[in-house]
Amino acid sequence: MRSVIFALLIIFAAAPAQAKLVTKDITYKDGDTALTGYYAYDDAAKEPMPGVVVVHEWWGNNDYSKHRAEQLAGLGYAALAIDMYGTGKAGTNPDEAGKLSKPFYDDRSLMLRRAQAGLKTLTEQPEVDKSRLGVIGYCFGGAVALELARRGEEVKGVVSFHGNLASPEAAEAGRVKAQVLVLNGGGDKFVSQQERENFAKEMTAAGVTFRVVDYPGATHAFTNPAATETGKKFGLPIEYNESADKQSWEEMKKFFARLFAEKPATP
Repeated sequence: MRSVIFALLIIFAAAPAQAKLVTKDITYKDGDTALTGYYAYDDAAKEPMPGVVVVHEWWGNNDYSKHRAEQLAGLGYAALAIDMYGTGKAGTNPDEAGKLSKPFYDDRSLMLRRAQAGLKTLTEQPEVDKSRLGVIGYCFGGAVALELARRGEEVKGVVSFHGNLASPEAAEAGRVKAQVLVLNGGGDKFVSQQERENFAKEMTAAGVTFRVVDYPGATHAFTNPAATETGKKFGLPIEYNESADKQSWEEMKKFFARLFAEKPATP
C-alpha cells in the first residue's frame, strides 16, 4: 500500500499545474476620464502571451465584451475588454447607446485616443508580449478597431465583427501596419453595399493586407446571443446567427494563430 501511495504522489507531482483563468477589473484614464477595463488571462502560461484588445458594441463594456475577453484568454492570449465611454457608463436602449457612441463617430481623434489608452493599458500588464498585439471589435467596436489600423497603430492584426466600415479619413499607403480581417453579415442593414465596396477600394489603394468574409443572411450583431431578443424589444433589424457566430470566431482564431506564430528575432 505504501508503495502505491508513493507512486501516486510521484504522478501528481509530475502532473502539470492546472490552468486557471484570472479575471480582474483594471482602472485607467484618458486625460481626466476614468475608465475600467476587464482583463483576462491564463495564469498557467510560463512566458508572456500575445495581447488582444476587445472593443465593445455601442452599448458599452458589458458582460458580452467581457465574455469575449475570457474566451480569448482560453485561447492562450491576455485580453483586455477596454472601456470607451467611462467607468459605469452604458446604454440600456438605442437612444442612450447612440448618444454614448456619437461623439466618437463625430470625432475620430477622440475615438483613436480613447482606444489607444486601452491598448497602452494592456501592454503595461506583465503577462503581455508587446511584440504580439491584436484588436477585435464588435459593431461600434469594429469601427474602433479599423480606426486603429488606419492610423498606423503597432499591432499585428485587427478584426471587425459586423462593424461599421466607413471613416472620414481614408487609410494612407504605407501607414497601416496591421493586417485586417472584416467579418460581415450579408444581411446587415446598417452597413450598405456601397460602404462595403468603398472599404475594399480604400484598403486596396492603401496596400493593406486585408480579407472580407460575408455570411449570407446574417444580420448586424449576428455574434451576440442577446441580439434576437434585443432586436424584437427595440424594433431593430438584428438577430443572433449561431452558424455565422461560430464560423467568424474560427476565422479570427486562424487569423491570430498565423500572425502570432512567430516572435521577432532577438537582435
